[in-house]
Amino acid sequence: MERVTLRIPKQQIEEVERMVETGEYPNRSEAIRSAVREMLAEQEGGKERPSEKRERRTYVRA
Repeated sequence: MERVTLRIPKQQIEEVERMVETGEYPNRSEAIRSAVREMLAEQEGGKERPSEKRERRTYVRA
């Protein structure tokens, strides 16, 4: 497994910590891996036909 360093806003990491504390995830890393898996599955499951346009999310750099 590769190690990745990323910067996350304090409020978001606090939410992740709450999910760990309530037992939803065993640790922060697994919570973040789960979010990445979900994002990738959404991308893969949403393959569109060339004639179809799908709304894409846009993210603002913080």
